[in-house]
Amino acid sequence: MTCSTKILFLDLDGTLLNDEKQITPGNLEAIHAAIARGHKVVVASGRATVSMLDLAQQMGLTGDGCYAITFNGACIYDLHRQVPVHRFLLPFETVRFILDEAYRHGIYAHTYSSDCVMAERKAPELLTYTGITRMNYQVVEDVCLALPEEPYKVIAINYDAPQKLAAFKEYIEKKVRGRADCFFSCPNYLEFVLPGVSKGSAIRELCRHLSVPIENTISAGDAENDISMLEATHISAIMKNAQDYMRPYGNYVTEHDNNHDGIAEIIYRFMIPDNIQKM
Repeated sequence: MTCSTKILFLDLDGTLLNDEKQITPGNLEAIHAAIARGHKVVVASGRATVSMLDLAQQMGLTGDGCYAITFNGACIYDLHRQVPVHRFLLPFETVRFILDEAYRHGIYAHTYSSDCVMAERKAPELLTYTGITRMNYQVVEDVCLALPEEPYKVIAINYDAPQKLAAFKEYIEKKVRGRADCFFSCPNYLEFVLPGVSKGSAIRELCRHLSVPIENTISAGDAENDISMLEATHISAIMKNAQDYMRPYGNYVTEHDNNHDGIAEIIYRFMIPDNIQKM
């Protein structure tokens, strides 16, 4: 990889994907143009790895040197070889504690196997979530007994009253301090991962793995779980559609939102500026 190679790290929802959860043609064209110039595009998401594979196929990000950061940094995945490069797993004891506390507070929560959502309740939140992410699910009596190995993360969900989830975060983060970090990926999703795990930590690890200097990194995001990613890269782009509290975490704010080729704007401005007239 040459010293001129740049890497763009992209959040999915609200960033690369539009409000219909699709990649706009303009964004897709710009991504392929960047790759054709020898640059790299890495999707960094809270989503499960299996959920990322279909998207990677659509984007053509399955060649040698293509990677994904999934589970909010708990997994760095080689999309070409289809194997994890680094994994950071949440202990079963912590998983059990988070799930039990969520249930006690009337909050739905689940975890993941390598290929599907693992839940202990067939709740409306489960059906909505798996519909959005296009994932399969399995309902079991005890996920910690059913899983063959410790999972990457736990997610608590509330679509109808996100303020209830915010109150739960205020309570639970004190209880799991030192055992798990928790943060919002959007107002409806409260994520739990191993302490120190984040998109930002995964970016630094992947850059070391690929021997790419941080000066050649760019990121784009719109939500709280993107902050560590934005802080880790040299150029940090905040999407126009992000809430105002996100603005201080970036050094660039896009003129176009996630529905109008905001990622293409970033690519043409910072990766292949000779093509900027395309915007």
